[in-house]
Amino acid sequence: MIEDFKVLCHSSIRIVADKKVIYIDPFGIEEKFNDADYICITHSHYDHFSPEDILKVKNNDSIILITEDIYVNVLKLGFKENKIVIVDPNKKYKVKDLYVETVSAYNIDKAFHPKNNLWVGYILNLGYERIYIAGDTDITPEALRVECDLAFVPIGGTYTMDYAEAAKLVNAIKPTIVVPTHYGKIVGSIQDAKNFKCLLNSNIDCKIMIQ
Repeated sequence: MIEDFKVLCHSSIRIVADKKVIYIDPFGIEEKFNDADYICITHSHYDHFSPEDILKVKNNDSIILITEDIYVNVLKLGFKENKIVIVDPNKKYKVKDLYVETVSAYNIDKAFHPKNNLWVGYILNLGYERIYIAGDTDITPEALRVECDLAFVPIGGTYTMDYAEAAKLVNAIKPTIVVPTHYGKIVGSIQDAKNFKCLLNSNIDCKIMIQ
């Protein structure tokens, strides 16, 4: 399963599974792929909603899932209305052949990601696997209710959970595999990823993709 997933940079993820190419928060893309079937955006911050990087992965058939606050910006990128899906937190969606759930993503004790902005993480249902991409979040009641097989969680601190908080969340929701994200570019370091791995329960496999 894990070979279908690649963290390109920061929180930017590329998935090739079930004959679909899915990007989450494309950012720091080094070449033009223009192969996206689906693009999922968690929120409007520049390191998650990057117009120049979206243009490197989108094509005329790409469908983009977004929060409502970036709708006008997405239209300016050339997406037709029927290729845009506006999502709200804690909902389920069927978008063509993709089954998606959203999870609230917000800060508990910081001001960077207010809950009332209605920003999200995603759970992608791919085959028999549930893939959780947490977005920029702290440990929230919604995150603690997630059931998943593979989790991508931010560990960089400052704007999101730090590595110790992220490990606490992951140990609570018990995915089979976890991948740390949101470090190495703006905040956080490879040492944070190593520290995170050391704090995980022994039955959780940690894959460090950002070196």
